[in-house]
Amino acid sequence: MEEVIAANLAVVRDRIAAAARAAGRTSDAVTLVAVGKTHGPDAIRAALAAGQRVFGENRVQEALAKFSTLRDEFPDLALHLIGPLQTNKVKEVVANFDVIETVDRPRLAAALAREMARTGRRLTCFIEINTGEEPQKSGVFPEAADAFIADCRDRLELPIVGLMCVPPHDEEPSPHFALLREIARRNGLANLSMGMSADYEVAIRFGATHVRVGTAIFGARQAYPAAAK
Repeated sequence: MEEVIAANLAVVRDRIAAAARAAGRTSDAVTLVAVGKTHGPDAIRAALAAGQRVFGENRVQEALAKFSTLRDEFPDLALHLIGPLQTNKVKEVVANFDVIETVDRPRLAAALAREMARTGRRLTCFIEINTGEEPQKSGVFPEAADAFIADCRDRLELPIVGLMCVPPHDEEPSPHFALLREIARRNGLANLSMGMSADYEVAIRFGATHVRVGTAIFGARQAYPAAAK
């Protein structure tokens, strides 16, 4: 497993560097977020051994089960929440994650602001934009984005640094990446979390600062452990 994951990481890093160069950017302008969704601690440890330090997880309990002990060994690792966040999980997330990429509604934003004020732990936050306006997905619709961003930053004083999106799987991603870039530009936000295993090179061309890559590193998703459901 270690050799395969190390080799996959090397390929992804090379492709990120090439895509960045083609876009007139430096490779260190793009952060690789390795998504360990459904993969166990051994896979994460293999990625850590290969030098990867930034990870993304969709589910809070799954992440806590995998990373609680690894943090002691690798204190420099950074853990991003990239899946929907329920308000009843806010305390656990603020205590155990480093970045929240899925701030997507006023009630959640207010709960995060209260918990960060209570603990003094200020997590970097991205606002998730539902660029495809898909009713089954989380995320703020584009027309509501400016007001929500302003409320999060000005009234709630959340540390909002950028935007995140997941384009519809059956559509060309480029228009969605361009839309996210434009919303970020007009709101003065420097970071864009966009692009996954199938389209991260395209996302880099449109200015992605963070790409979330899972399958290309760890292989096909596995069934969720019962404890993580």
